[in-house]
Amino acid sequence: MPLSPPTSTKISTLQLRRWCSARRPLFRVCPRVAFSTNGTRTFCRHVTPSCIVGIGGIAVWNARHMTESAWMGIDLGTQSVRAIVLDDDGRELAAASALLDSNRFDDRHEQNPQQWLEATKSILLKVTADLSVRYTLRAVSVSGTSGTLVALDRVTGEPRGPAVMYDDRRGAPHLDRVATAGAALWHRLGYRMQASWGLPKLLEMLSSRAYDDSVIGHQPDVITSLLAGHRVASDLSSALKTGADLDRVSWPEDVLDSLGVTLSKLNGLAASGSVIGAVDKTGSAATGLPVGCLIVAGMTDGCAAQLSSGALTAGTWNSVLGTTLVLKGVSAERHLDPTGAVYAHRAPFEGGWYPGGASNSGAGAISKLLPGRDLTALTTQLNLTGAAPIAYPLNGRGERFPFVASDAVALLPESGDDVTVFSAILHGVAYVERLAFDLLAMTGYDVGGPLYVTGGGARNPVWTQLRADTLQRELSVPAQSEGAAGMAMLAAAGHAAHNDAGATAPLASIAQRMTPPSSLVEPRAQRRGVLADAYAGFIDHLTDSGWLAPELCSAARERLNT
Repeated sequence: MPLSPPTSTKISTLQLRRWCSARRPLFRVCPRVAFSTNGTRTFCRHVTPSCIVGIGGIAVWNARHMTESAWMGIDLGTQSVRAIVLDDDGRELAAASALLDSNRFDDRHEQNPQQWLEATKSILLKVTADLSVRYTLRAVSVSGTSGTLVALDRVTGEPRGPAVMYDDRRGAPHLDRVATAGAALWHRLGYRMQASWGLPKLLEMLSSRAYDDSVIGHQPDVITSLLAGHRVASDLSSALKTGADLDRVSWPEDVLDSLGVTLSKLNGLAASGSVIGAVDKTGSAATGLPVGCLIVAGMTDGCAAQLSSGALTAGTWNSVLGTTLVLKGVSAERHLDPTGAVYAHRAPFEGGWYPGGASNSGAGAISKLLPGRDLTALTTQLNLTGAAPIAYPLNGRGERFPFVASDAVALLPESGDDVTVFSAILHGVAYVERLAFDLLAMTGYDVGGPLYVTGGGARNPVWTQLRADTLQRELSVPAQSEGAAGMAMLAAAGHAAHNDAGATAPLASIAQRMTPPSSLVEPRAQRRGVLADAYAGFIDHLTDSGWLAPELCSAARERLNT
């Protein structure tokens, strides 16, 4: 089959389309119609003189000469998987999403990773089909929920059995043993293991012979292995709660040995932002991504949202209000939280640390307590001149941030209509957010820098104003911010670092260039007093329930007037 384009411009549009179709992806139809002529052939202005034009303004060019880069991010969340493609300036070129199902029973929470695969393949085929041929996907990165484990085939990386999700507490019986075995390491890393974290769950999983022939990996590994056509390493961020040594980017063999876990049972590790593979022919056929597209090790969904918000300089923070409330910031140093609620991810490219935590409180309480309600209508009926009844809205049993209490339960109004309950939930989550910043300040982190608010909850302007009033600080609301976009930014930075070995990838500058502008929400000073009094009552309830550590209670009270 000849690879030289027809030289005559006197060919029909149909002939030219057929000629291109037989030679894809080497030659593609060009969407632009700005042309100039050169002798007997006609060329597109924006590419090389391998372009030709047929009757009707249809052009083709050799795909080898395409110069505009595009970056893909994939975010595997609890309720959906989303993929987005951005150009170098952060403009959205294509996007798609698909819903996911969960199975919850008692303290257990599972998902079917086969559904992840099918949903992801479906949306990637759509996204790549929608992407203009002016662009070539250069790199892709994937985020997943923090602490979610899944058994993988040793060779292919395909999932073997259900995924054990981030908030599953089946590992609780192993927590004391895990805490003791790795006490020195956990202290050095600045956190305490929790019952829902990966390592306690890993011990419970390995107590079953069902996983004898598998490797235990993390949620993004299912998708990255699909793309690469074989099993690839876990990103360090996803492996934090499974006990990875963040300082050495390795598994702590001595700790694992003492727990009866051999390294052969765990997937390998790679620093976030590093290249862990490339899309192969099978991955390309299944997803539409081009062969050779780099696969960049990703981060957890909370870190992905932080990247997309642009909170990447020391002292800045991102508060993600979705199903749960997740806070992440940037610090040059890592501090030890004596209560065990705060932990810090290692930032990509030696960029310091991302301290924070994830609460079990959040917008998920609304769908649980007010299912099917018209939230827009409820919002218009809110009266926020006073304080709502004290509430502590939990999505389930137990809390992990801003305090650790396995027996914590929700506090809700004993009576009242839907508007009263809705108002109480909104206030309660705002108080949890304020307590989180009190904890971070107590731990030694600078919490006075810019605060970006993202997630579904940030799209409710009334709730955002309430949060600004409760915190008594200015909030920045990015015009568009989502975890998938954060992963696209990380993919761009990882590609840059890979192609310039030894150089520091300009993640902050790349994210700044690709992040849309923010709008500002100012706190109302007249609301300070009534909300501070209500917050003090909230602290009293948590303290009386025995959930709040004395040092955090004191720190929160000291900051009441700040």
